[in-house]
Amino acid sequence: MAKFTVVKQEGRARTGTFETVHGVIKTPVFMNVGTVGAIKGAVSTDDLKEIGTQVQLSNTYHLHVRPGDHLIHDLGGLHKFMVWDRPILTDSGGFQVFSLAQIRKIKEEGVTFRSHIDGHKIFMGPEESMQIQSHLASTIAMAFDECPSSVAEKRYVEESVARTTRWLARCKKEMERLNGLEDTINRDQLLFGINQGGIYTDIRVDHAKRIAEMDLAGYAVGGLAVGETHAQMYEVLEETIPHLPSDKPVYLMGVGTPANILEAVERGVDFFDCVYPSRNGRHGHVYTNHGKMNLFNQKYEKDMRPISEECDCPACRSYSRAYIRHLLKAKEMLGMRLCVLHNLRFYNHLMEEIRDAIDDGSFASFKKEKLAKFEAGE
Repeated sequence: MAKFTVVKQEGRARTGTFETVHGVIKTPVFMNVGTVGAIKGAVSTDDLKEIGTQVQLSNTYHLHVRPGDHLIHDLGGLHKFMVWDRPILTDSGGFQVFSLAQIRKIKEEGVTFRSHIDGHKIFMGPEESMQIQSHLASTIAMAFDECPSSVAEKRYVEESVARTTRWLARCKKEMERLNGLEDTINRDQLLFGINQGGIYTDIRVDHAKRIAEMDLAGYAVGGLAVGETHAQMYEVLEETIPHLPSDKPVYLMGVGTPANILEAVERGVDFFDCVYPSRNGRHGHVYTNHGKMNLFNQKYEKDMRPISEECDCPACRSYSRAYIRHLLKAKEMLGMRLCVLHNLRFYNHLMEEIRDAIDDGSFASFKKEKLAKFEAGE
């Protein structure tokens, strides 16, 4: 069960609805990143609902090594385990395999590497990734792929992308098998394919055309925000997205800043995820419509204003910059929690504003005004 409907379009920017077994997602959407089944910063699922979270993202690799996907399956799946009744997207584990593992060996069958926790040997290929994600019973499962370095030689990228295409066909076949089993928790699990190709737009376009033929529930653009410039990323999106199916959602993986999101929406992206809001929040860096603030700065020591007077998050409704700064400096967890809640609400609210602007035909002017405010700062 999956149906993507484009509601309104302005240029390539668009709003839509994506119907899933766990509810309808309004796009463009930012997915809050809960790597191991929770947002870092002591944020509960009730908190996530209060700040307008539509989709939670979890990590296949991390949940596989701890607590184990078989355990989560036996306890009723990830939704039940973490008490979240809205959509969940699980990434394939591919990025972690290639970024975390110091020792790895890539073969056609898959990848052998060592756990970052205890060093034990793990093998993961397309079938294993699909089996783990089926155990987790997420709403959307990502295909297992290789994320080549943005500075890799073109010949290597071509070979890598060809293998990723073959892996995608295996992912699709295995998911169809798993969704037909009686003991599968979510037999409506959806598969998104991933476009790769580094910064080589010709490889990207060719790969987009190939995977578009596979008729998947959605398509991601991966392997960006890994060292290339913003200009290169935007060029890849401009060249690639027109060759992905227009009746399926497009997901830009691991991106990014508020400015990145505005630029990518303009180029046709529907789904986003990034650790920035939670990671920056844990370090006292908070987002506002006037740029990013570092609450550790001494100028906030006696500042009794909220982080943002325009924000309706739990932190801004009740607490001052001065108090949150004190908490951060005293290493009290509440300070970190309030900053993370604020940043996640800022991102979720930004997506609401983007959807409203596209719906009323004012996205171009909205984007221009937002970017000008971000650049102007406080």
